[in-house]
Amino acid sequence: MTSVVERLQGQSPKFSVEFLPPRNADDERILWTAVRELEALDPAFVSITYGAGGSSRDRTIRATARVAQETTLLPVAHLTAVDHSVAELRNVIGWYAAVGVRNVLALRGDPPGDPMGEWVAHPQGLTYAEELVRLVRELGDFCVGVAAFPYGHPRSGDLATDVKFLVRKLQAGADYAVAQLFHEPEPFLRMRDSVAATGCTATLLPGIMPMLSSRALTKIVELSGADLPVELARRLDRYADDPAGFRATGIDIATEMCQRLLDEGVPALHFYTMNRAKATREVLGRLGLVTRA
Repeated sequence: MTSVVERLQGQSPKFSVEFLPPRNADDERILWTAVRELEALDPAFVSITYGAGGSSRDRTIRATARVAQETTLLPVAHLTAVDHSVAELRNVIGWYAAVGVRNVLALRGDPPGDPMGEWVAHPQGLTYAEELVRLVRELGDFCVGVAAFPYGHPRSGDLATDVKFLVRKLQAGADYAVAQLFHEPEPFLRMRDSVAATGCTATLLPGIMPMLSSRALTKIVELSGADLPVELARRLDRYADDPAGFRATGIDIATEMCQRLLDEGVPALHFYTMNRAKATREVLGRLGLVTRA
């Protein structure tokens, strides 16, 4: 199977997308509508998330296997260390290999039920993402990605410490990193430049999710771990009672941020789709990144 690193090579900017594993039959239909719509645009890869504590493990494996076997897309399977022994992790990694998936995003993961709760490792498990990276590497010829946090991980003391841990994950064998959400380009660009200053040459991909509604914006702020900048809040506040205007402005903001990132030399953009294709397609169309009709 092709690797993410191979798919990201070349001169033209690339993009990738992230999906959630379906919870039921309706979710399954929604997911596969989005998969087929975005497949036509030739993303570099698609990733399938993995619930905290393995809550969606089996659904993730099934969805990832189906992408590998029924589409032209390159799947990346998420894997977390939450509530898993090393033996269980070995088993999951073996399942991925058995269905032909050789690209894995290795994450420590958040505590089940409360992402900000106290992290407690499984008694026979792992404590750090870099340990999970090494485990995946030991078990086969995998291309491994890790998470990056433009505002710093919630449990990191400061940004410099967070960059140090990110570099350690990359040096442990990760090939690239995908960034958690951020509201404007500067935090991501500072993180990228800080990593490069250490001599690490791994690719960092920015994570993008257009702000399409007030409810979605609340979730984006929660996931990013940072408040919305005042200027962006002002742009969106005027559309508090105008859902169509809010959505249009959210698409504008996402497009502007993506263009700035591309202008700064970022080689690819990673879109968090929430299993919907329309917003991602709109931003890609404005950026001129549609590579296949």
